[in-house]
Amino acid sequence: MEHVPLPIDEVLPRLAAALAGGGCAVLAAPPGAGKTTRVPPLLARQPWAATGRIVMLEPRRLAARAAAERMAEEAGEPVGRRVGYRIRGESKVSAATRIEVVTEGVLTRMLQADPELPGVAAVVFDEVHERSIHSDLGLALAREVQAALRPELRLVAMSATLDTARFAALMGGAPVIESAGRMFPVETRWLDHPAGPGTRIEDAAADLVTRAMAEEAQGDALVFLPGAGEIARVEARLSGRLPDVALRPLHGSMDFARQRAALMPEAAGRRRVVLATSIAETSLTVEGVRIVVDCGRSRRSRFSPATGLSRLVTVPVSRAEAAQRRGRAGRLGPGVCYRMWTKGEEGALPAFAPPEILEADLAGLALELAAWGVADPAGMAFADPPPAPALAEARAVLERLGALGADGAITAHGREMAGVAAHPRLAHMWLTARARGLGAEAALLAAILGERDPLHADGPAPADLGLRIEAVTDPRRFEAAHPMRVNRGTAERIRAEARRLDSGRVDAARAKTEAGALLSLAYPDRVGKRRAGEAPRYLLANGRGAELSAGDPLGAAALIVATEVEDRGRDARIRHGAALAEAELRALHGAAIGWHAHIAWSRRARAVEAVRRETFGAVVLREEPLRDAPADALGHALADGLRERGLAVLNWTDAAASLRDQVRWLAAQGTGGLAARLPDWSDHGLLAGLDDWLTPHLAGMRRVEDAARIDVAAVLRAALGWELAAEVDRAAPTHFETPLGGRARIDYGREIPTVSIRVQELFGVTRHPCVGEPPVALSLELLSPAHRPVQVTRDLPGFWASSYADVRKDMRARYPKHPWPENPAEAAPTRRAKPRS
Repeated sequence: MEHVPLPIDEVLPRLAAALAGGGCAVLAAPPGAGKTTRVPPLLARQPWAATGRIVMLEPRRLAARAAAERMAEEAGEPVGRRVGYRIRGESKVSAATRIEVVTEGVLTRMLQADPELPGVAAVVFDEVHERSIHSDLGLALAREVQAALRPELRLVAMSATLDTARFAALMGGAPVIESAGRMFPVETRWLDHPAGPGTRIEDAAADLVTRAMAEEAQGDALVFLPGAGEIARVEARLSGRLPDVALRPLHGSMDFARQRAALMPEAAGRRRVVLATSIAETSLTVEGVRIVVDCGRSRRSRFSPATGLSRLVTVPVSRAEAAQRRGRAGRLGPGVCYRMWTKGEEGALPAFAPPEILEADLAGLALELAAWGVADPAGMAFADPPPAPALAEARAVLERLGALGADGAITAHGREMAGVAAHPRLAHMWLTARARGLGAEAALLAAILGERDPLHADGPAPADLGLRIEAVTDPRRFEAAHPMRVNRGTAERIRAEARRLDSGRVDAARAKTEAGALLSLAYPDRVGKRRAGEAPRYLLANGRGAELSAGDPLGAAALIVATEVEDRGRDARIRHGAALAEAELRALHGAAIGWHAHIAWSRRARAVEAVRRETFGAVVLREEPLRDAPADALGHALADGLRERGLAVLNWTDAAASLRDQVRWLAAQGTGGLAARLPDWSDHGLLAGLDDWLTPHLAGMRRVEDAARIDVAAVLRAALGWELAAEVDRAAPTHFETPLGGRARIDYGREIPTVSIRVQELFGVTRHPCVGEPPVALSLELLSPAHRPVQVTRDLPGFWASSYADVRKDMRARYPKHPWPENPAEAAPTRRAKPRS
């Protein structure tokens, strides 16, 4: 085949020179420059690679196959001779293979099997900007191998949108080679106005594609959409609007033949629209494309260490992703890129997409690190170290599966799991099932869970994985019996993957019967028991609530295993699962089932609940009353109820309220002396310290009504202690001693302590009464003989000398039978009226 010049050819000599003495290099080149297909052959021709292979890691299976086929075509050979590939479920290599394109965990398997990578001269990491976990881990492991075992091993990182300085530093100060490329000019067209509220992405995308095909008379269009669902809906909307245009979907759940067909131009020059996910952003050349329509959305999976669940989110693309997509229009000639957002909205887009290692389930990564012998990945060459919470959750899962010991070291079973090319949960399931003679059936389940859903339905497909077993093993019979279609390409990939994992013959009926039991081996934390009520809601063993879609037949099962659960807030949504018999749960997980006392406040019963429960995680299998419950445990549970109900349910007598007010007022007076030694008796402080002052007095009680009989004043006084209580009484006495020997209560609940007293009882008092240290003047609420307020003062002598005259005039008129002396400061206090004449 004729060797067509490509832009990357200009910098290949610099790359060869940079690697001549060993080490690493970073290569940045725009889309279409040719780096994926030209760099591996260049490296294979170097003297230092004369007896070694060049291994290139591609993050996507379609891209890996396409790259290998292209390089083999340029070499004039079929794939599998000097150029081959290895992807999950398929391999085309031979003893003559010098360039090997691998994907997913193949490179990791090679490194774990023999860290020296014998026979490998160089490893190329293509499209490292995608930051997949496998790519990040492979680069980190390869750097350790290069540093400790193979200093002559060459490493190359390549991308079109690479953070070159960051990766160069990560690779020990590697030289950076940049190719200017030969991008044809691409005109960018934005929306004039933002999409209106409630606009569906499918409608907006179909409108924009129709406009693009009308405005541009030549060339094919590549449309970027978040997922297969949106692709199907946009295809349906366009089928009637673009009758003379071929519509070609392109996404990961399609078989390779249809994917390859989508990449090639139509016969007889017919125009086409390729509706693709992000699978078409990099590496792949879609022939004939001059128009790109970017909907500006991407779908990602985000894992929550707090719940142990993932959820799919549709998010705006990053500016780097948008640049990659735009570049697809300028690979073969001048092009146009239509962006489904306004130019003003573009500035809000993030610069780069978040690395997968920061958002994904890290169980596989944690197992690989344990197999590598790494306890702390902080010292490894990760561009972004794995987050500690997600890594801790992953290690907890591995410990439950028996892959890690209590010390965090990998077990013999864990090493077996690491050798299985599947998620650790599925590897554990298959290994355990194989020992029970169910290896082929477990392999089929693992393949179903590792692939996209093979079922197509008008609405949400039922969750039962038993239906998927039927669909994959006998698609024709399944479609005759059910109102759903089977994706034949996906079904074939599942069968091939199952055969790769276990060559035994699958008994479909047995696989359906044993599905729940086998899946409980992989997901013991997602065994769920149905809750009471009409909706199919479950409590999972990990403590999370989860629910099925209304009317899902699986909802009739009392126990299930939820294999795919999307985190959605209070109750997660169960996408896939299988029914589980209690006898199977006991047979497989008996060691994890046990009886436990449960003493806790019940909001429903408004009382302490004391029972014995037989549990599997948070799942309660049996329950019975707990007799002779410990009195202190009952008290602590009732205290939780009081925290929920609030302090008002207690019996706050005048004495209790007064003591609390005394303490709170004194505490507010200053930071030293007595104030500093007083407790916080605000609502928050009392509730926070409930176990210190009240819980011991609740021992043996079960109901709020029992707590309401407690003498709160005595309890609070006991909490203060005799000496501190005496100081409180001295500094803030409860009553004011009147001149006549009476006692007027002091109200400390107000901002200023207040005494309400009749004016006549204070005749003859010439010094204003005070409390506290330093002294604070009491607020005197002066009352009429009928106990109605007439004046408030904090200066009694001043009142006698000023306002009293006006008060006397009013009082004499209203209460003529009572004494109202002209000089109250010298009069005798009294409670009586004037004697009769």
